[in-house]
Amino acid sequence: MKRILVIGGVVLAIIALIVFNKMTSKKGAIDSFTEVKKGLFEITVINSGELIAEKSIDIKGPEIGMGSNQGGNRGGGHDMHAMDLKIQDIVPEGTLVKEGEYIAQLDRSSYANTLKDEIETLKTYQNNVDMKLLDTAVVLTNQRDDIKNQRFVVEEAEITLVQSKFEPPATIRQAEISLDKAKRTLAQKIKGYSLYVAQAQADLNHQKMHLTRETRLVGDLQVFISKFTINAPGSGMVIYKKDRNGTKRKAGSTINPFDRVIATLPDLSSMISKVYVNEIDISKVKPGQEANINVDAFPEKAFNGTVYTIANIGEQLPNSDSKMFEVQIKLDDSDPALRPTMTTGNKLIIKTYNDATYIPTECVQTGSDSIPFVYGKNKTKEIVVLGESNEKHVIVEKGLQPGTLIYLVPPQNSENFKLIGEDLIPIIKAHK
Repeated sequence: MKRILVIGGVVLAIIALIVFNKMTSKKGAIDSFTEVKKGLFEITVINSGELIAEKSIDIKGPEIGMGSNQGGNRGGGHDMHAMDLKIQDIVPEGTLVKEGEYIAQLDRSSYANTLKDEIETLKTYQNNVDMKLLDTAVVLTNQRDDIKNQRFVVEEAEITLVQSKFEPPATIRQAEISLDKAKRTLAQKIKGYSLYVAQAQADLNHQKMHLTRETRLVGDLQVFISKFTINAPGSGMVIYKKDRNGTKRKAGSTINPFDRVIATLPDLSSMISKVYVNEIDISKVKPGQEANINVDAFPEKAFNGTVYTIANIGEQLPNSDSKMFEVQIKLDDSDPALRPTMTTGNKLIIKTYNDATYIPTECVQTGSDSIPFVYGKNKTKEIVVLGESNEKHVIVEKGLQPGTLIYLVPPQNSENFKLIGEDLIPIIKAHK
């Protein structure tokens, strides 16, 4: 008896399970229907992006002028250009500053050593000029004394010649020869003096040229190093500069002479959402198209914008297999809460249909002949002519009426459904 009761209980449990499965399967079937809708239909491209300011002031490190190197072969200015600058300290990103306030400090050590060496070189040039002036003054003084003494020799020779007019001819001739030799020696000393003056002046000018160039170089270095304390060129919010790889420049980063931007001061009154669109969708995007923009930081707010610029050349971004094109969307209105680098969700409205019939894309089925159809709740397998689609829905140009209930997924026993709409097959094939 006990065994019969056990068997009966198992049978009842199995029957209950079968009934429950049928009930839940029916409920699931009901839940798998959707209604054919009619109304506004948008073809869109959806991408995430980030906010940037349309205009901003660059905060730059000092620029080394080329004036120190003009007219000479010394490489000081070129050596300075070849050296990177290290950011020693910078205010936190997002800091609000006024014009003239402190922004950053660059490391002075490399250029301080260069300045020290150049000052020593300047002292050497200055000493060389001083020594050249002193040596020249001594030599010229001695030469002037020699010329003066030689003039006395000439004068004495002239007196001797006058006094010898009553002497024998040989004595007179000897006096004439002595006077001639004295005059020629005087002329040589005067000419030698002039040549030495010219040579000394040329040497001195050469030394002064080095001194002048080195003085200018030291002055340029001093001015350059004095600008290692960076102050705000205007008022605004400090936003760190990003390198090409997306890394932000901060304390410890280096800047090179060809890209001296440390940070920027964006104009928050005009913001742009920068997005990257893949090469498949970029042909759909045109300047002037409308866009809906959401900011992750303010999910309760929505913004409108317009496609502003489209890049002509694609980029290979990290974690992307296809080329991506930069698209800038200008926000129609400003909001004081918006900040650069905030993440955005952007829906570019490519095309709008005001009165379209559409269904979810997962409702559409195709057979081996690639003819699209949907399963209706009325046990029909209805062929449809499809139009354009977006991320979730597709337009039905022919074959369904708004309000019709259709299956989201293929139903059971679909082979028993009646096929209708076969007259649309020629139209579908003609579109292909």
